[in-house]
Amino acid sequence: MSTEAPPPTTEAAVSPIIDEKAAVPTTPAATEPIAAAPVAAATASSSTTAVDQPVADGKIRTPFNAPFPGSVLPPAADLTEPQKTAYDALLAHCNTIADLSDTEKCWLTKECLLRYLRASKWDVPTAKKRIEATLLWRKEYGVEKLTADYISNENETGKQVILGYDKESRPCLYLKPSEQNTEKSPKQIQHLVYMLERVVDLMPAGQETLALLINFKSSTKSSSPNINQGREVLGILQNHYPERLGRALCINLPWFVWGFFKVINPFIDPLTREKLKFNENLCDHVPAEQLDKDFGGKCDFVYDHTLFWPALTKMCDERRAAALQRWEALGSKIGTSEFEIKGGVAA
Repeated sequence: MSTEAPPPTTEAAVSPIIDEKAAVPTTPAATEPIAAAPVAAATASSSTTAVDQPVADGKIRTPFNAPFPGSVLPPAADLTEPQKTAYDALLAHCNTIADLSDTEKCWLTKECLLRYLRASKWDVPTAKKRIEATLLWRKEYGVEKLTADYISNENETGKQVILGYDKESRPCLYLKPSEQNTEKSPKQIQHLVYMLERVVDLMPAGQETLALLINFKSSTKSSSPNINQGREVLGILQNHYPERLGRALCINLPWFVWGFFKVINPFIDPLTREKLKFNENLCDHVPAEQLDKDFGGKCDFVYDHTLFWPALTKMCDERRAAALQRWEALGSKIGTSEFEIKGGVAA
């Protein structure tokens, strides 16, 4: 049952749902150059579902808890000396920001600062302003107060699903406009923000981006976002989740969606625009075993809100709590390695 306003966040469980060190690759830290590395071989459970559920009919009803065996991680870029200098300057500035909570400090990872620097073309003053703007936005928008209970009714039909990983170990966020079940409102945007945060929870160590998969089949003009919603979502993604979109794969676009893209195209950052792919074979991007059959894969996924939502919530709560616990063990510092916070182990 949802409420009119998001309830305060609750303490998450500490024990992770799986041994995360067994589910993440053993790769060097983010700034060290590496070749594309295969994700560590998954255990039997990690290639099935997140929690034990009856699967006598062969259908999948809960999230996958690890990338498919053989998936890789992208190589990390080595920093130049000017880039290292820029990073040091931004880190020094972030350490002067007052009144930050532990979760805000934990959010300010080494990789987070580098994402803002890349998005700002390594201009330190711009990166400072952008990080401060996002910290303010997260507080005012109430990102950490958006709970599973509050968002639940928005996802009762499974119009947004986090299921599996692409071939580069990006968690996949599926959007299905035809499953729209609520009237257009600010809560629909809150729903997307909540799911973006959960996708971040499920990113394995060494992967900082997500794969967005959108199937417009059977969608109508009324079920699809309008121009104002599109611009608001685009602004949130580009301003407050920079460098988080790895690829966006769109299939079965009707005429009115093509028109929508044409209208918002001028507002799309050129780097974001390059990541948009239309009507491609999604098995070229996502292992068929973890790709929803409605998107051309072999995964016979059926959305059951009573099973999927609690499983997703439990997995994300536990991974987030485990990450915070690691951050504290590493010294509770701004600029801590996201790779280590996620449980990655250097080779």
